[in-house]
Amino acid sequence: MTLLPQMKDSTLEWQEAIFETLPDTIRKIIRSLPVPLIQDMEEINIRENRPLMVYSRGRDYFVCPDGSVCTHLERAYIVTADDTRELMQLISDYSIYAFDEEIQNGYITLRGGHRVGITGKTVLDKGQIRTMKHINSFNIRISKEVIGAANKIMPFLLSGKKVYHTLVLSPPQMGKTTLLRDIARNLSDGFPGYRGVKVGIVDERSEIAGCWYGLPQRQVGIRTDVLDSCPKAAGIMMMIRSMSPRIILTDEIGRPEDAAAIEEALNAGITIITSAHAADLQDALARPFLSRILERRIFERIAVLGDSLGVGTLEKIYAEDYSSQLLNRPIR
Repeated sequence: MTLLPQMKDSTLEWQEAIFETLPDTIRKIIRSLPVPLIQDMEEINIRENRPLMVYSRGRDYFVCPDGSVCTHLERAYIVTADDTRELMQLISDYSIYAFDEEIQNGYITLRGGHRVGITGKTVLDKGQIRTMKHINSFNIRISKEVIGAANKIMPFLLSGKKVYHTLVLSPPQMGKTTLLRDIARNLSDGFPGYRGVKVGIVDERSEIAGCWYGLPQRQVGIRTDVLDSCPKAAGIMMMIRSMSPRIILTDEIGRPEDAAAIEEALNAGITIITSAHAADLQDALARPFLSRILERRIFERIAVLGDSLGVGTLEKIYAEDYSSQLLNRPIR
């Protein structure tokens, strides 16, 4: 029997975590949105002196003061300075200095693993970002856990007890983080025919495990250890030295030091599963960093996500030689 992916979080569960951080005015407006739009909502965009917007069902919408959506800018609710000031106080629990490390990276993680991206004026110290002030723009990204999202790909990632080194390619907002999270859960918990193993997640942007005060808010597996808000290259080395994982999983490689750390993991006999931004294999091969790492034939499986059958469609899977495809047709 084929198991369909199941949403772990109901709409009410993510609302509880998100709504408690919204200013009263905006909370009331968002609560009044059409139910289907709320159920499929992925982002809430709050920008001072600009229209309130949400991203749902593959597009963005202006939101009116009565909770309806509109295409005319003139009807939209315009976010005030009081809104952004109150929002910053709420997401930082009235102690912005306690979140300096996250603010340096441009986001704050909420209970439940949801993330608020922020922009404003950066404050530099010796050329490095120390903090941010005059914060006036917020992107609230709603984290929705899909248990079973990896069902479609797991048969291609294993051969007996062997797990293939895997790279997932995807444009933004195609579900690669959701997929990686569920792959980690499967490999860590185990399933019929496969006994779970130790998995190390290096979660540089707190998206895979959605840690809140260091504790994963998402199901990443009983044998999984998470390094939260840790640069990938440093985190991979820390995992190798201290946690003896069988598999290391990261999100969105893109720097030369990432490639060096991955090779260290391979030399230690550790399987690597990671992702990168690219529309397809040809796009990846056209990018200098990805082309160099792909030319080394590090990865034994290349998976491509898209939206031909809806967001999160597994479009293609390439074997190690990158010429043979393992899929006859897209799967969602």
